[in-house]
Order: sequence, then structure tokens, then C-alpha cells
Amino acid sequence: MIIVNSENYAEEVLNSPVPVVVDFFATWCGPCRMLAPVLESVAEDYEGKVKFVKLDVDEAPDIARDYSVMSIPTLIIIKNGEEAAKQVGALGAEALEEWIDENI
Repeated sequence: MIIVNSENYAEEVLNSPVPVVVDFFATWCGPCRMLAPVLESVAEDYEGKVKFVKLDVDEAPDIARDYSVMSIPTLIIIKNGEEAAKQVGALGAEALEEWIDENI
């Protein structure tokens, strides 16, 4: 999973030719740590169709603020440089896949 920050966000997310699931997280966040292996597993199923990236809100608070991220974990799907969907809170694999399928 690609780690994005203020320096590479535009290149990796906004200019991506495929939809991007951005995981807004923090290293100290318990639910974020629970979600990480679920995201890793689901990402394999979408390889080549959807890009998955992680953004540490403590290291890139400007980007989190731009998307009004108030709670973590928050997942946002970015398509063609625009926010397409937002999900706050951890999901199981099946619910995560349904959410992605509905919004890509």
C-alpha cells in the first residue's frame, strides 16, 4: 500500500488514471490498525482497477482538512481528482467491497 503525503498526493491520487481509495489514519488509532489488514486483503482483489493509499492525518493535516476528515479511520474514494464517496469508521471486508463496488 502506498503512503501518501503533501508531496506526492497530487501525483498518486488526484492524477491517478484509476479510482483511489484513500485511508485517512493515524498510527495511534486502534480502529485504524484493525482496518489495515482488511484493506490490504481487499486491495489485492482490486489490483489494476483501484489504487489503495494511506494518508497519516498527523503528517498531512492540510489534506485531511481539505476533505473535512473529523474522525479516523475515514476512507474516501477519489475519481478523476474529485471526491466520489466517503466512509467513516472501520468496515469488514465484505462491507468494504460493497462500498467500493457501489462507488467506483
